[in-house]
Amino acid sequence: MSESKAKILTAASELFAETGAGGLSVRAISGRAGLSTMGIYNHFNGKQGILDALYIEGFQLVMRAIDVDVDNQTPRAAVLEGLSNYIALAADHRGHYQLIFGRGDTNYTPSSAAIAVGAEAFNQLTSLVSRAIPTHLSGREKREAALQLWALAHGYISLQDHEATELIPMTAWRDLILNAVTLHLDAIIAKHAT
Repeated sequence: MSESKAKILTAASELFAETGAGGLSVRAISGRAGLSTMGIYNHFNGKQGILDALYIEGFQLVMRAIDVDVDNQTPRAAVLEGLSNYIALAADHRGHYQLIFGRGDTNYTPSSAAIAVGAEAFNQLTSLVSRAIPTHLSGREKREAALQLWALAHGYISLQDHEATELIPMTAWRDLILNAVTLHLDAIIAKHAT
């Protein structure tokens, strides 16, 4: 990726995290990136192209986060490491995370390429989780287990943007998420072990 494209996507991600979709315009992105609006149109097909690139990049970040060493640790530990990385990703790449999982732009519809990358990320998580649960489970049961863990982590991450953060110190959220995910993973493993 060219330096200009990277600047544009970084600027768009930062703006999205700060202001949501409403503050994301080609003019605002160009100002933040230090490039002309024409430069943005040369690299992307306007705002929709930028959103699609952010969406794809966001799911690529998810895939990198859950791409953990599965050979030198237990499958359970690998799942927990992947989900821990996912939690860190949500904090470190707030704009990407909010676009793909949260407050999207109502005028934006992900392209088929963007949707395919999202599906690939979910398949990768399912593959990781499948290693930790009994092999006799059906593909549907494995996908459901992956979805449960993803939804649980996502729910906690999303609550960080709401008043719930006043109930628990922000420094404790990561531990809360990991504890909940660990308990749920262990429950899934125990349920299907018999």
